[in-house]
Amino acid sequence: MNEIAITVKDLVVRYRKLNKFSIKKQLLKKHQRDKGPKTFEAIKGISFEVPRGEILGIIGKNGSGKSTLLRTLAGIFSADEGEVDMHGYGVSLLSIGVGFQKELSGRENIYLSGMLLGFSEDEIKKKADEIIEFSELGDFVDAPVNTYSSGMHSKLAFSISAILETDIMLVDEVLSVGDERFKKKSYAKMKSLISNKDRTVVIVSHSLGTLENLCTSILWLHEGEIKMIGEPKKVIADYREFMK
Repeated sequence: MNEIAITVKDLVVRYRKLNKFSIKKQLLKKHQRDKGPKTFEAIKGISFEVPRGEILGIIGKNGSGKSTLLRTLAGIFSADEGEVDMHGYGVSLLSIGVGFQKELSGRENIYLSGMLLGFSEDEIKKKADEIIEFSELGDFVDAPVNTYSSGMHSKLAFSISAILETDIMLVDEVLSVGDERFKKKSYAKMKSLISNKDRTVVIVSHSLGTLENLCTSILWLHEGEIKMIGEPKKVIADYREFMK
């Protein structure tokens, strides 16, 4: 039996929903007990496991809980109920808009991101030139990240996670961002990374063709629940039929 890299058990993740309210009505009802903000259940008690070396794709319409699940696996969100166990493996998240200090330069963010991933300063220093070269940022690597376009941001994010390799890679739509040439380059790099049988990858994407080519299994999320999990062709075919 394969070693398990990711275990998710009875996972529930909730958001607070702050509704608009009238101050006058609030004052008039001050004697009533405050019920507090309502909550929205983004992930509704799901359970699954990912064996080490597997490539799991996550699909579902917008608002189904895909990115919430990925951020919970990454430790950005915490579980309200249930548990997530990454079994001690190092984890990196490739996601646009997550993890960078925008007032710092790209170079400074390489070091910061690397240290947050558990790498030493010396380990990052040995890889820094390779990261910068792959990102194609040139002199912009020393400019603040808040001056970057979304394409430049995605190139840096991908390059850091692709060069500073971790045991588990979580990928959120990064492969679909950037110019066409860089997309092909990052796709080729991703294929080489996940060909390592010891690396576990979880990819969230709307690009069904990419997932069918890359993944060993697909998890279909629908309104925070698992609708289906299994072999890519079968799950994607059923999902396409459902979305017609």
